[in-house]
Amino acid sequence: MAKVRLILDTRKSSKNALSKLFPIALRVFHTKPRIIRLPYETSKNGWDSNSFSLKRSVLVNKSLDCSKINHILYNKHHDARSLINELGDAIQYLDVDTLVEEIKKKWENQISPELKSKMSNGLMLTDWGQVIIDRKLKSNKPSSAEWYKSGIKAFIKFNNNKDLRLDQLNVTMLKDYQIHKESEGVKPNSISSVLRAIRAIYNAAINEDRIEVAKNPFHRYKIPSSNQTKKRAISKEDFLKIRKLTYEKGSALWHTKNYALIMFNCRGMNLIDLVKLKKSNVRLERIFYGRSKTGDPLSVKLTSELKMILSYYLEDKEDIDFLFPANYDGSTAKYEKYKTIRRRVNQRLKIIATDAGIEQHFTTYSIRHSWATIAKFMGISTAIISEGLGHSSLKTTEIYLKRFDNTVLDDANELIVA
Repeated sequence: MAKVRLILDTRKSSKNALSKLFPIALRVFHTKPRIIRLPYETSKNGWDSNSFSLKRSVLVNKSLDCSKINHILYNKHHDARSLINELGDAIQYLDVDTLVEEIKKKWENQISPELKSKMSNGLMLTDWGQVIIDRKLKSNKPSSAEWYKSGIKAFIKFNNNKDLRLDQLNVTMLKDYQIHKESEGVKPNSISSVLRAIRAIYNAAINEDRIEVAKNPFHRYKIPSSNQTKKRAISKEDFLKIRKLTYEKGSALWHTKNYALIMFNCRGMNLIDLVKLKKSNVRLERIFYGRSKTGDPLSVKLTSELKMILSYYLEDKEDIDFLFPANYDGSTAKYEKYKTIRRRVNQRLKIIATDAGIEQHFTTYSIRHSWATIAKFMGISTAIISEGLGHSSLKTTEIYLKRFDNTVLDDANELIVA
């Protein structure tokens, strides 16, 4: 005989484990178990497993209409049991998945379309977005958290400063946002950044069973491609010019020049990874570190130039000491400090570029692009470059290498047609 029971789904795989809240569900057992998740959640302390209902006196349920929800839960449980009784012996011809579908059909026939929409897709953009942001902050990824936060803020502003349910997102709204921002003269890169953040939040809600949608608008709407940005890469010859520059030892420009050359020697290392390095990261003639953006471990062999520069920073330091004066530990709490460091380094790189006679815009990001572009021009495969940069996919690397300098292409053409 089939059985049904209301439960708090506290399995380890629960999608809300980080928030300490778990979904209420109907457990269906008919030769094998199945779970039907319901649009309500609470903590272990907020669930009465004896009466199968929400506890009214618990703080976590304070914002909930417990009486109303308990009434709905009772009716759902009652309807499921009634269906099993109505089926009688015929239930033996149904498998558990078919029984689950029949229970859902019985529920749907008794719920108004408006209420059904609110119950199944009532998740708000800001609420779910904050869950994603909090996860990024807890995993010490403040830059990602900031990206999500900016995307939500921009989209809510477009929506007359009103929050919206995720199920309200549609192709028309996405197109309207794009056209509205284009009419304001906003750059395609900025428009794309906001829409990619909203897409990531929306898809996370689907993947984690927080909402069910008939059609995903992002499958039918194409986020506009970013325009060609200002050339970021500088040539190998430009790095030779930087190497020849001399500054007073220990000065801010002296340190910044060293940072630039270290990052270049370390296959375009990001500044955030550089300032987090400790003496313990340098061993066995290599630098071992985890890339902040992805967490992937990377290892770089010490070149002769790296050995020479690092000798100054390694002197009189313990393994737990930071190599560089920045002393950034990668924590969310000190992210503002890192942004100040990054701004000052980029200001000094601009001075260094001017001193070296480099006309192009030169930042810490230029170093990464330069390493990749120089490698490509030297005939190194995209796959090897991708691995060197620590990219998770070739597609990201291809974006780096998409636009070649016309002078280099002209020289290549001369060689081909000669």
